[in-house]
Amino acid sequence: MRTLQLPTGGEMPVLGLGTWRMGEDAKRRADEVKAVREAIALGYRLIDTAEMYGEGGAETVIGQAIGEALRANDVRRDELFIVSKVYPHNASRRGTRDACERSLKRLGLDALDLYLLHWRGSHPLRETVAAMHSLVADGRIAHWGVSNFDVDDMEELEEATGAEGPGCAANQVYLSLGERGPEFSLLPWQRERGIPLMAYSPIDQGALAEDDGLAELAARLGVTAAQLALAAVIARPGVVAIPKAVRSAHLKENLAAAELKLDAATLADLDRLHPPPRRKTPLAMI
Repeated sequence: MRTLQLPTGGEMPVLGLGTWRMGEDAKRRADEVKAVREAIALGYRLIDTAEMYGEGGAETVIGQAIGEALRANDVRRDELFIVSKVYPHNASRRGTRDACERSLKRLGLDALDLYLLHWRGSHPLRETVAAMHSLVADGRIAHWGVSNFDVDDMEELEEATGAEGPGCAANQVYLSLGERGPEFSLLPWQRERGIPLMAYSPIDQGALAEDDGLAELAARLGVTAAQLALAAVIARPGVVAIPKAVRSAHLKENLAAAELKLDAATLADLDRLHPPPRRKTPLAMI
């Protein structure tokens, strides 16, 4: 699996597993744990979650799956890159630490590889950053970052961070062929600073799998429309994608997309099907 260098040291895989909507129904828990176990067995090493997902339910699912995988010697802890996020209303200096400890308990982990502020809320960024620095210093998280931040937010965050501790390691936003807004100014801004952009919903929650134009182009390449859509996202320098998948076929399909090499002609065809932005637009959120 190809990786991206983090500005604060270390690396992150360019493709991971998203877990939004997991942990919401106890009846699905066994199947969801099984899906995460299979993802790990297939080679997924980046797993993204949040305290918001199922109000901690997704973290519990992931924690069970990771625990089982570790006990079975399917993977080592240092091979995994686990990401979670703090609710904005919890993101005060004390609240961020408390939320992180709850997430770690649900996940059954001693530390997170990356901890994100899920979106901006009412707590001053300086408080949240101070909490993140404290968690890094105490070894509870390796890196910290944000989610759903546009350029102006990132500039304010940069000012709030100063030189007192490690800087922002990543920003997670909605990016896909159907939602290319971040490519206009946010992605270039992050590339200049070496900050990876984590793309959530990179297949537009499955909608791009039904795109006729993509399907026609994908058929010529011997892949599916979903694989082409996903490969197009991670073909962009500095971008990581975290599609959600539960079914075995989708897990395998997404993983195979990471190996696709798109030539200039294919990328040009994709631009004709889904043109890049020509002006700045508000950051889309799901």
